Amino acid sequence: MDAPINLPPSGAPDKPTCPIAPMLAVGPQLGEDSFRRVVEWAPSAMVMIDLDGIMVLVNAQTERMFDYGRDDLIGKSVEILVPERFRQHHSAFRTGYFNDPQPRPMGVGRDLAGCRSDGTEFPIEIGLNPIATEAGVMVLASIIDITERQRAQQRLEDALREKTVLLNEVHHRVKNNLQVITSLLNLQADFAADPRLRAILAESCGRVKAMALTHQLLYERKDFSRLDLGDYLDRLVQSIRSSYRATGERVSLRMVRPETDVQIDLERTIPCGLLVNELVTNSFKHAFKGERRGEIVIQIEAEVDGLICLSVADNGVGLPPDIELAQGSSLGLQLVQLFVEQLHGTLTIDRAEGTRFSMCFPKSIATKEVS
Repeated sequence: MDAPINLPPSGAPDKPTCPIAPMLAVGPQLGEDSFRRVVEWAPSAMVMIDLDGIMVLVNAQTERMFDYGRDDLIGKSVEILVPERFRQHHSAFRTGYFNDPQPRPMGVGRDLAGCRSDGTEFPIEIGLNPIATEAGVMVLASIIDITERQRAQQRLEDALREKTVLLNEVHHRVKNNLQVITSLLNLQADFAADPRLRAILAESCGRVKAMALTHQLLYERKDFSRLDLGDYLDRLVQSIRSSYRATGERVSLRMVRPETDVQIDLERTIPCGLLVNELVTNSFKHAFKGERRGEIVIQIEAEVDGLICLSVADNGVGLPPDIELAQGSSLGLQLVQLFVEQLHGTLTIDRAEGTRFSMCFPKSIATKEVS
């Protein structure tokens, strides 16, 4: 700085990171009186120190913040404003700054504290700015008390933690309630004499399990906004496989996943799971009659243009060419079309060499609206 300020011959200041910092870029047009008025009426505490760490200038906000009179500060070491446990190292930090005086925040990434006259500590932020004076380079420090900011942040963190715990508990309870429903349906099936009724109840159990699995994964992952589709369908496949143990090794069930994870929002997870459950269940029931052997493959494709593409294919007897999903005699096939509509997706059926259902749907509702 070419035009130094005339100040008492002891003290160099620290520049702030606060909004007043640009006002302290002193030039030839700013005299000593103007500079002092700027410092005095600054909204943050302003302390100017010299090379030896002696305070040569403070403002009214400094008196209020640290509970000292101005006469108790001028001519004293700035270390009286530093908590006692930090004073031993503070002079070394100050010396290091004077070796390369540049405008910068002090202690980035560290918790800083000030010390009032009664010894109480409070959190602060400090910005440093070198000022050229006739007595040499001094440092002007702008100090902000961030106690209220930290309290507000803590309240937000506490509220977020409480909501997270509540959501976690909600998903846990929903999952438990759905498991109770599954147990009741299984119990009812045990008392049903009609095989068709037992089969219907078993299918209903599978649908409830698919919904319960969503809440189970949300509870385990602690992320209540989205799930990895591959992980979800992996677990769903295991559940379906256990329900058709009677097929033994005759019918295999496997899943093909892309190298990258495919995230799906909560609103689409349940219809997607129910959709896969219906298609895989129908393949087990109808595609491999008698002792026919084969394979069911669930494939997730990498996202393209915001779309998630999913297919369920089998190499069984195939779907009759004249059957339409919405008018099909099977409730499962009718539900497939409903779930695809719920996902705002499209469905294509390939009846060559078995049956392949291919679904593409937007990753989220927002994606659908943008597209």
